[in-house]
Amino acid sequence: MKAVTIHDVAARAGVSVGTASRVLTGHPATSARSRDLVQKAASDLGYRTNARAGSLRSSHTDTIGVLVSDIRNPFFADIAQAIEQKALIAGLATIMCNANESVTQQDRYLDLLINQRVDGIIMAPQGGASGRLSLAREWGMPLVFVDRVIDGSEIPSVTSDNDSGIHTAVQRLVEMGHRRIGYIAGPIQTSTGRERLAAFESAARDFGIDPDLVFHGDFQYESGLAGAANLLDLPHPPTAIIAADSLMTLGAALVCRQRGVRIPQELSLIGYDDEPSFLLLDPPLSVIAHDPTRMGELAFDMLMDVEADRAVQSVVLPTSLIERGSIGPVERNEQ
Repeated sequence: MKAVTIHDVAARAGVSVGTASRVLTGHPATSARSRDLVQKAASDLGYRTNARAGSLRSSHTDTIGVLVSDIRNPFFADIAQAIEQKALIAGLATIMCNANESVTQQDRYLDLLINQRVDGIIMAPQGGASGRLSLAREWGMPLVFVDRVIDGSEIPSVTSDNDSGIHTAVQRLVEMGHRRIGYIAGPIQTSTGRERLAAFESAARDFGIDPDLVFHGDFQYESGLAGAANLLDLPHPPTAIIAADSLMTLGAALVCRQRGVRIPQELSLIGYDDEPSFLLLDPPLSVIAHDPTRMGELAFDMLMDVEADRAVQSVVLPTSLIERGSIGPVERNEQ
């Protein structure tokens, strides 16, 4: 049976979700009529208030939720591990959840975390403001975004400077003589996907190269495979490829190996995120690097500040190009 939500109670009572939330959490700014309607609707529907909004701020469970985009991605695993370790030192338990790059799955876990009455949530949001995320905000759940944001949201965040790393990578490839640079993009439904694609297109225009050699992926391994295959199959394929995250980078590297494409002699390759496994590739992979451990640690500190009603400033961490053996000068006849 589907669990009764505050949306169901509000609809039954004929009031807004905000009004229903205030009644059920005992907020004084409600009318007697609204209280009667909401309480009757909650009783009729069998709505359980004790596990939801009424306890979000009135008690502590010494538990936080961490909701990452894809637990298979080593970048998010590093973020989650950093949060978990700081939480452990602080005497807090951590509930780890995996959105799998899906708003639907994200909302299922938000429901779970709210029902578990966690003291706060650190999350990398999928897409825009979903219903469950808006509900968590209405109920006063302490929230912090990590790596990704929602445009226009005031939720504090720890993110990376996506523009500078991409711009530096394109500039370095152009300096090596590359004029056809392919890009495997992340989903534009995410802030990181949009920002990194915009950074690539801007850098391409700045350096006078084609900004349209783009394959739109989804930050997952399979789209790295598809993206590299698509770009290499063009009538005039690129001489260099930049992939916008670590999983897509691995997919692109495998396609090159399967096809016998020599790196960097025939194709230069730059990935995103500096993972230890990239050093095992032959040659080692050049990457746009940022610091997931620092992101996780800062996100935890922010959540503690939000929970304590202290002022919080969002943070943007730097990115940098780490140059290794996977990039080199383009051959003259390929320019």
